[in-house]
Amino acid sequence: MFNEEKLKILMVEHSEMDTEYILQLLVQGGFKLEYLRVSTINDLYDAFLTRSWDVILSDYDLPQLHVENVLHAIKEQDLDVPLIVVSSRVGEEAAAHIMALGAYDFMMKENLSRLVPVIRRGLQEVKNYQHLIAIQSALQKSETLFQAITSNLPGVVFQFVLTAKNETHFLYASDASETLLGLTPHELKDNPELFPALILTDDKKSYHQLLIASAEQLSTWNWEGCIQAKGDADIKWISLRATPRRMPDGATVWDGIMINITRNKLTEREIVRSREQLAELSSYLQRIKEQERARIAREIHDDIGGTLTAIKCELFPCMNLPLRNPEFYQRKAKSIECLVDRVMDSTRRISLDLRPGILDCGIVAAVQWQAKEFSDRTGIACKVSCHNEEIPLDSDLAIAIFRVFQETLTNISKHAQASHVQVKLVELDKLILLEVIDNGRGITNNDMEKQNSFGIIGMRERCQQLKGNFHISGDSDKGTKVTILIPTGNFGKQFVHEVKLTSNLKKNTI
Repeated sequence: MFNEEKLKILMVEHSEMDTEYILQLLVQGGFKLEYLRVSTINDLYDAFLTRSWDVILSDYDLPQLHVENVLHAIKEQDLDVPLIVVSSRVGEEAAAHIMALGAYDFMMKENLSRLVPVIRRGLQEVKNYQHLIAIQSALQKSETLFQAITSNLPGVVFQFVLTAKNETHFLYASDASETLLGLTPHELKDNPELFPALILTDDKKSYHQLLIASAEQLSTWNWEGCIQAKGDADIKWISLRATPRRMPDGATVWDGIMINITRNKLTEREIVRSREQLAELSSYLQRIKEQERARIAREIHDDIGGTLTAIKCELFPCMNLPLRNPEFYQRKAKSIECLVDRVMDSTRRISLDLRPGILDCGIVAAVQWQAKEFSDRTGIACKVSCHNEEIPLDSDLAIAIFRVFQETLTNISKHAQASHVQVKLVELDKLILLEVIDNGRGITNNDMEKQNSFGIIGMRERCQQLKGNFHISGDSDKGTKVTILIPTGNFGKQFVHEVKLTSNLKKNTI
């Protein structure tokens, strides 16, 4: 209530008697007053500078100050204060003129019955106006914040409506629509059918079905599908998520966002493809392992087992009585010695297949030995370049590098049709580089993308397990180049230790 507040009133008045009369009316009207009377333009500006005022009461024409001067000063100071003209010399024409200039109201001094209600109404209107200004300012700040957020979101913020007549249109779309959809917000709002036209045929049915289901059940509208923007050769995967609400007229309005999930979808597909490759590789390795076990079993059975059987046959006559002449035993001993030598050779050969003993001499010696063995077996010249006589490596790293090198040479002998192979083995700063270049026909992208390229897949997986890099490239004129780069420091050793630990845990769990 106004009687609980002090009314700060500025009187632009020459007559002290009239001022006292007006103030008495205001006190009787329930106001607690704080006032100041001025009658010159300088005093008026000083009053504006010293304090703020709730209302200004001004006579029409003072000897040194006209009401038009007061209105001009109020506008100049950008004050939101109602000016009420209280005078005994205002005609209707002059009053209309003053009201047009911005006066809030006017009344004659002889009849001030409306003064208190007019002041109350003026104060309330000023309060309402200030509240409106505050709301508009808050709304503008909110709009600015909303625009800042939507402009930085990785998607299109939108508001979409389905009317009771099953008509659809966009109420709002953020500026990101032009980047994601190739359509400006104005185009989406003016032509709502442009968006469904972007959706690929296979996904249109699910788009409409989920839209209708969301409208009927007021459930979240979740849709994923492919679109192709106009003039864009690439197909994009987008995810749409929106929350519906029912309007009084029966329409359904969704507030939501559309984002580009193409990268996620491609990553998901790559993960699925990698898992399929790993499953195939695991199956392939299992088959190879079983084949290798069968080969070793055959060799042990046919070679070592047969030789041991022959040794037993040679020993059996020596155990029969009676004793024979010394020459007989000497012949048997010599025959048995030959058979034992054959068993030792077979054992050495099988052991060499499982793990070449040359690895005990270091990775450099192992690579040089394998290159020589490859040249002797295939007739393809293989030259190894290494500036170090030895590169100290963890045994697991050395075996991994050696196996990749073996697989590379196997692929060259099977597919490259090469006559020369250049091998470079280099120790870098906590890294080891193995580079194998042949002058064959050159591997193609189709060769590398074949589902059964288990040799390449295995080499890549082996390198990745050791936190290394594997790269293979081919050129029809220059042959094929295989490059591996594997850490040799504590990082690589720590990883190998973790692999061993994980393997042991699995064994103990089984």
